[in-house]
Order: sequence, then C-alpha cells, then structure tokens
Amino acid sequence: MFAAIIDFANLLFAALLVGAMFAVWLVFNPAGLNAGTYVALHQQGVRTLHPALPILGIATILATVTAAVLGRADNPRFWWLIATALCFAASGLITRFLNMPINAVVMTWNSDSLPSNWMGLRNAWWRWHCLRLLTGLVGFSLLLVATLKNNWTR
Repeated sequence: MFAAIIDFANLLFAALLVGAMFAVWLVFNPAGLNAGTYVALHQQGVRTLHPALPILGIATILATVTAAVLGRADNPRFWWLIATALCFAASGLITRFLNMPINAVVMTWNSDSLPSNWMGLRNAWWRWHCLRLLTGLVGFSLLLVATLKNNWTR
C-alpha cells in the first residue's frame, strides 16, 4: 500500500511540475511579445512560480527515488525510475544554474529602460527553458512507462 501511495504522489507531483513547465512554454514564448509585455509577464512569472516550483521539483525527485528503492526487485522498473530521476534532476539543474540567474537579472529590469542586451538574455532564457521542458517531458514519459509497464505485459 505504501508503494501505491508513493506512485500516486510521484505521478501527481510530476504532472504538476511538467504541466507548469508546459504552461510556461505556452505563455512565455517571446515570439510576438513586445518588450513591456515580456518583462511584465516574466517578472510576474518569477514572483508566482518561484516559491512553489523548486519545492515541487525536489518532492518529485524524492518521490521518484523512493519509488525506485521500493521497486528495486523489479529491475526494469528500477532503471526506468532512475532514468526518470536523472531527467528531473537535469531539469532542476538547468533551472537553478541557467534560468534562475537570468531571472534575477530580469527582476531588476524596468520596461521603460531595458539594457541593450535584453533580447540576448531573453533568447538564452527561452532556449534553456525549452531544454528544461524537454528533460521534464522525457522524465514524465519515463515515469509513465515505469508506472504502467506491468499493465502492458498482462
């Protein structure tokens, strides 16, 4: 029963985390946004998402590792879950060391007087976010395989 609770929590946390990444991809796409709108959106996103998403990311990784430990007797499931944890960890590292430093800079901007390199930073943030989303989607897909694989072999 404990393993089922961990699997449920793992799927829920991962769905919320990757869903948030996907929503950011939809809303923060810089194509077609003027400078003022982009800065306002980005700053509001940092203010609202930053408190929750790092905690959700850590909870997702911990739930995935716990599920792997609990399911270590099922060798394929164990390795699917380890790969999942690595993908989610990669998303977290991209966030912490590539996106968050840019977020800190964007939080100092005033849309009336942007620095000359604002588009370069915006584009770099977007590229890192797309990579973060990709690792999150791969991780979530692997988690689904690990969780559902027994249903496919019956």
